[in-house]
Amino acid sequence: MQTKEPQAIRRVVIAGGGTAGWMAAAALSKTLGKLLDITLIESDEIGTVGVGEATIPTLLTFHNLLELNEQEVMAATQATFKLGISFEGWRNVGEDYIHSFGLTGTDHWTAGFQHFWLKGVERKLARDYGEYCLELKASQHQRFAHLPNGGMNYAYHLDASLYAKFLRKFSERFGVKRIEGKIGEVNTDAATGHITSLKLDSGATIEGDLFIDCTGFRALLIGQTMGIEYEDWSHWLLCDSAIAVQTASVGPALPLTRSIAHPSGWQWRIPLQHRVGNGKVYSSRYIDDDAARATLMGNLAGEPLTTPRLIKFQPGQRRETWHGNCVSLGLSSGFLEPIESTSIHLIQRGIIRLLQLFPSAGICQSEVDEYNRQSRAEIEHIRDFIILHYHVTNRDDSAFWRYCREMEIPASLRHRIELFRETGRVFRIENELFAENSWIQCMLGQGIMPKQHHQTADLMGDAELLHFLEGIRTRIEQTVKQLPPHQAYVQQYCAAAPPM
Repeated sequence: MQTKEPQAIRRVVIAGGGTAGWMAAAALSKTLGKLLDITLIESDEIGTVGVGEATIPTLLTFHNLLELNEQEVMAATQATFKLGISFEGWRNVGEDYIHSFGLTGTDHWTAGFQHFWLKGVERKLARDYGEYCLELKASQHQRFAHLPNGGMNYAYHLDASLYAKFLRKFSERFGVKRIEGKIGEVNTDAATGHITSLKLDSGATIEGDLFIDCTGFRALLIGQTMGIEYEDWSHWLLCDSAIAVQTASVGPALPLTRSIAHPSGWQWRIPLQHRVGNGKVYSSRYIDDDAARATLMGNLAGEPLTTPRLIKFQPGQRRETWHGNCVSLGLSSGFLEPIESTSIHLIQRGIIRLLQLFPSAGICQSEVDEYNRQSRAEIEHIRDFIILHYHVTNRDDSAFWRYCREMEIPASLRHRIELFRETGRVFRIENELFAENSWIQCMLGQGIMPKQHHQTADLMGDAELLHFLEGIRTRIEQTVKQLPPHQAYVQQYCAAAPPM
């Protein structure tokens, strides 16, 4: 029996627009556009979730890859800067902390800064851990500026729908063809199971060699057609619903995403230039939709500009995110709630991974397997980091939080928590998104105080240790004083035109 030769990939069809679809179109057309025929199908009648308005610093890498002008992107998307996330009431009611970008203190090659800080706490020489992080202190003082040599780590708050429109214009300049329409049928090859074409309600048929599923929670290609099962993680991540609403701004935009814990979930506030994005993420097991909506609407800081929108989701991951000649991106591939602003990052990583493993000469199963291996490892690391916020808490004021405290957690997360609690050590796993400082800030913030520190810190006497700690803190304090107010910097750097 003859083995069929792999078919060269020349025609790429992206099913669905939104953030995922247009990010894929932009990256593929910019890098491989001269070799590919790229078509994107979307319908103006099908709305997008479009509430992923907070990002993380990795998006700057994506923009550099596309050679985008930051000021143009920010003005077009009504963006502001983001230095971290303020977790309010997560450790306990009335107790807050900030998970900021960047580094804290100065590490030694044998031990992280946290060990010297722990020794300082023991000797009553150290201040709060956050005092030694520039991005955290700048966010507290609502200040921001670009510093030389990437001295300030930051991300963006942006309007996701405007971001998709911006990337659409960019992609079309590089030859991407957009077709308006709804997908009525997905046609497959009986022998291989691969997708051959998409038939639209209009009757048009769009053929392709590689199909990218950006159809959101419907997962029209990867799920409904290819039959790839969805792995449910709701036993660890209880929240399965969200209500989103936009409000008018009532003050200067903070360079922070606010994450405010509630008895059955949490609420976000994301400041853009002309409005604020708000939402409540919650578990339907512990509060119904009407009560959740009432809670959100009763905790808004500005006048509502839109009708509250209900979003239902299931936290988890496709067992394969690439199957046959179909790659899923965004919500079709899996979903983790937006607590750490990782949704756009996971889209970006899926795109970069696809470019690195692009099957120009035809689908190769070993490449597909490697793509799926990397995708699974990455999302599981992020999953563990998110579970940490719920599980490690002193809250016992509701059934929701009591369940989170007592639930069994993945062994991979349990090991990291125990290692930090017992020794103060954190080790980053290869290609993991969240670095040591993120884990340290959140574990300390959620209430874990290590029982010991690395003996390297014992080599410093009181005077030397105090000089070391105060030197870091003073330099940060002086830098923050020189930074302009965040709101003023945004207005000067990337002011958007007033909304029509």
